[in-house]
Amino acid sequence: MRIQRSISVAALTVLLGLSIACTKSPKPSDDAITQDVQTKVAADPDTKDSQVTVAAKEGKVTLTGKVKTPVARKKVEQIAQEEPGVAAVDDQTAVEPEPEQAAQPVAPPPPPPQPIVVPIGTTLVVKVGQALSSKTSQTGQTFLATLAQPVSIGGIAAIPARSTASGTVLTAKAKGKIKGEAELSLALTSVTVRGHTYKIQTDALSNTSKGKGKRTAATTGGGAAGGALIGGIAGGGKGAAIGALVGGGAGLLGGAATGNKQIEVPVESALSFQLSAPLTLPPLSR
Repeated sequence: MRIQRSISVAALTVLLGLSIACTKSPKPSDDAITQDVQTKVAADPDTKDSQVTVAAKEGKVTLTGKVKTPVARKKVEQIAQEEPGVAAVDDQTAVEPEPEQAAQPVAPPPPPPQPIVVPIGTTLVVKVGQALSSKTSQTGQTFLATLAQPVSIGGIAAIPARSTASGTVLTAKAKGKIKGEAELSLALTSVTVRGHTYKIQTDALSNTSKGKGKRTAATTGGGAAGGALIGGIAGGGKGAAIGALVGGGAGLLGGAATGNKQIEVPVESALSFQLSAPLTLPPLSR
């Protein structure tokens, strides 16, 4: 009886050992661990875009490479840690920096407005604000005038009509009773445009009277055309178109010799002067 019990215990021990041996799975190789972790990383939605290298040695897994986000890095490490046969994980992966967004092109600022240049030779037609005479005017005397018509440059009214101008009597010489000749010479010196006054240079407008009813044109500035009287003159009344440009545009001051051979320019007579130097004006504000 005792012998049978010993045999039964021995048989039970053998069967239990065989059962344990059958249920215990073999330890996976390093190559199998490496391949399995790589496959899982490539299949997971959070880590499939990662460039990760897996290396396993004696159950220790080393992860290197780059991942897109911190979430992906954590998920790769988790996959490695959960792999059967893995004893430790050394995560050396790095998170790729976010690419810098290309700066949007900025439209260049519009070019600054350019100054307005009124060129040499431009005609300024003005109406004098006072009567001028070879007898009553004085050399160096100033006179006022207003622009009778605008001056346009490139379609822009550089100098609007009715702008104020000022001038100087260059020469005023009365005709003597016995001998001598009457002489009157004028020039513009400034113009006021939109509240700002600018110095200008014009050719002189001159006339010399040697006898009754006779007059000769004289110019300055190298003989350049200085302009002419456009409106009325003394002895003919306003609107009597005497003294227009003659001789191809000589600098004639179209005053007329009166009975005593003086040169008279009535108030509001229209005179045309030509610039002898360019005038630069600031650009119009937009």
